[in-house]
Amino acid sequence: MLTIRGLRHHYPGAAEIAFPDFDAGDAACVVLSGPSGSGKSTLIALASGLLEPQRGDLRVADTDLTALTPAQRDAWRGANLGVVPQRLHLSASLTVRQNLAMPYVSVGLPVDGARIDRLMQELAIDGLGARHPHQLSMGQCQRVAVARALVRRPRLLLVDEPTANLDDESAAGVMNLLTDAAGRVGAGLLIATHDTRVLAALPTARTLRLSRLLAEVSP
Repeated sequence: MLTIRGLRHHYPGAAEIAFPDFDAGDAACVVLSGPSGSGKSTLIALASGLLEPQRGDLRVADTDLTALTPAQRDAWRGANLGVVPQRLHLSASLTVRQNLAMPYVSVGLPVDGARIDRLMQELAIDGLGARHPHQLSMGQCQRVAVARALVRRPRLLLVDEPTANLDDESAAGVMNLLTDAAGRVGAGLLIATHDTRVLAALPTARTLRLSRLLAEVSP
């Protein structure tokens, strides 16, 4: 799922981030754990092909991202990844159903209405297709974001801080949602978090622990 060797990245005017070597092997779930400022969001952006590493090797879903051009990374991301960002980024001007169609529309593919219907039913958001995001609860918005990430049957689901600012009951619900949804489509899970509740909910996950100095890998 994820292999890192000598990976380095730096932003203009900032210190270089040196990520520890890591190989997830055949793990179905990987957790990037660490405090704010440890590089989790940067590694998610690198793993999704949104950022290009300056040095090192990075393999995600059996693909060497360092060997791809920017256009190839964009095509690879759309075909292989589903992303659930921390802020969800649902389009306020679109209905739920239109938001779920965007992964098709944005790359010029025909919309698979049957696939959208099935996901809405599986994630308990059927009946909400004509609503706009402001008419939904936070839990419903999260389900829409997960459905949008899964609609093109990705090989890997990338999730950034899924339990931030949630109480224990809501956090447990989100983790159940993510693991169940990924399992339905056979997708791996790559989750960035600073929340120890996520680690507790995923006892069999491989964990890459990052610190401000970027540190260690758990067995």
